[in-house]
Amino acid sequence: MIHSLFLINSSGDIFLEKHWKSVVSRSVCDYFFEAQERATEAENVPPVIPTPHHYLLSVYRHKIFFVAVIQTEVPPLFVIEFLHRVVDTFQDYFGVCSEPVIKDNVVVVYEVLEEMLDNGFPLATESNILKELIKPPTILRTVVNTITGSTNVGDQLPTGQLSVVPWRRTGVKYTNNEAYFDVIEEIDAIIDKSGSTITAEIQGVIDACVKLTGMPDLTLSFMNPRLLDDVSFHPCVRFKRWESERILSFIPPDGNFRLLSYHVSAQNLVAIPVYVKHNISFRDSSSLGRFEITVGPKQTMGKTIEGVIVTSQMPKGVLNMSLTPSQGTHTFDPVTKMLSWDVGKINPQKLPSLKGTMSLQAGASKPDENPTINLHFKIQQLAISGVPRSLHSKTF
Repeated sequence: MIHSLFLINSSGDIFLEKHWKSVVSRSVCDYFFEAQERATEAENVPPVIPTPHHYLLSVYRHKIFFVAVIQTEVPPLFVIEFLHRVVDTFQDYFGVCSEPVIKDNVVVVYEVLEEMLDNGFPLATESNILKELIKPPTILRTVVNTITGSTNVGDQLPTGQLSVVPWRRTGVKYTNNEAYFDVIEEIDAIIDKSGSTITAEIQGVIDACVKLTGMPDLTLSFMNPRLLDDVSFHPCVRFKRWESERILSFIPPDGNFRLLSYHVSAQNLVAIPVYVKHNISFRDSSSLGRFEITVGPKQTMGKTIEGVIVTSQMPKGVLNMSLTPSQGTHTFDPVTKMLSWDVGKINPQKLPSLKGTMSLQAGASKPDENPTINLHFKIQQLAISGVPRSLHSKTF
């Protein structure tokens, strides 16, 4: 399975390595560095890189490359999912996953990695089990370990390790029982200049924070579960009941976890909650052009649109832009021809707009097409897909 793991920062330095089966030389990462040089951005590095004797599988998160080395063919998504689980575990243990934090807690990092893989095969990847095996670092525990020479390794086997629900420890008790579910959706849409939707898809996740006493058995139902496609569940979900009744039935882990991720395809009607009015014109035999865009809300159910950022890749013939925003700030890079407008929050009574002129290269031909406009935004407490839910629980 996984022979070695290398952690590489954005500068190309290997600052941590862990080997399970046999020690693999750092020189194997030269193939990764070559692919990194060919990629224009860090996110464009191929996730699977074949070499004469190994395969390199990597993920890039928090400005760190997590590179796994394997010698035989395995399902690549299996290894990539494990790497994501490693990152999530570090973030759960230390609050943030960054190079300085990993270096400061290098002993705990090695202890956690040793428990997560057994001879190169995934063993314990649930946060609850790992925290019983390896205690999370605290200031007091660090001081005690320094004085006594002890480690963060637990004295007993986790209570849930040998049970039928290994993701939940036994004997959980809370004074206040509570459960929170966050539905987070990202919509990816392409809209033509007339405002008609060409394609629209939704990627969604449901993150949970459950703090309930005992061994609770929860059910979660949706108003229209048939909209959900390509669903990925946490292991606690009873899949057979979902297949037959389209109801989520599960005994949840204790604390924070991702219950499921889903996809709403373009075949379903997706309502776009914002609109953009634009007037971009390039005049023939003229060194000036007109630029004007306005952003407004649409079908937001009274919710506020926040964090609005508009970006546009202008044609090469645009030398500079003289624009005036009614709200927010804007920048234009004459080298990359990238226009960025940080709008912020949209006020329906006074719609934000960006107007001005463009300076064009003298003698250059008129661009064949208008530039594309990319719009990023956030809406709190609104599920675009329309999959509201109800929750029922039983505690044993």
